[in-house]
Amino acid sequence: METKEHQNTDKYIKALTEISRAINSDLYLEEILKLIVMVTAQVTGVDICSLWLMEEDKEPRELRLKATQTIDPDYVKDRVLSVNEGVVGHVAASENPLLVWDVLEEPRFKEKEMARKMGLKSLASVPLKLRDEKVIGVLNCFTMEYHDFTATEVNLIKAVANQAAVAIFNSELMVKTRVIQEELETRKLVERSKEVLMRRMQISAEEAYRWIQKKSMDSRKPMRQVAEAILLSEDMY
Repeated sequence: METKEHQNTDKYIKALTEISRAINSDLYLEEILKLIVMVTAQVTGVDICSLWLMEEDKEPRELRLKATQTIDPDYVKDRVLSVNEGVVGHVAASENPLLVWDVLEEPRFKEKEMARKMGLKSLASVPLKLRDEKVIGVLNCFTMEYHDFTATEVNLIKAVANQAAVAIFNSELMVKTRVIQEELETRKLVERSKEVLMRRMQISAEEAYRWIQKKSMDSRKPMRQVAEAILLSEDMY
């Protein structure tokens, strides 16, 4: 007969495997976040998961609700907490999990209206940490019955959260890399198209750049498209 310890091990492996697939996939960040909350709920047996991400470009730093399941989509819009605000902010600031027996009795819990509406009772809130211990968000796991989270359950949620942090970090890194590559490619195209205009119109490099810029504004097309059109017309001669 399979022991509870073996069942927990199986859950652990299943969760990490599913999220590892997300790390190596071509999914967009929004899809990865939805996958993380679904997988976490399935393998841990909790009823609701929500995932908050740190917005590093804000000062003071803020956490924004990015993904959850079985909650009205409108609820997800514009839900923001400052670091140290609410349970989420406290977990992000302290960098340690927080276990709550009754969310309605927890002074730091800010989402009491949602909890009453959905019948949520207990909560395990854990930080999303990268390998260098940097916190990039918070994962909340709710139950609809009062529940004492065991050390094993908390360790499983922490393991899933840390793996999720890697998936999120890698996805954001890929997006930044693509943006940088596109910017470099655009610069190359603009430089080549400037040379074409300088030769064709007998104008300076600065005048050629302003010509492309004006054409872009007048046509409401990106400078890259204007540059590509110039180079295409050159190839046709």
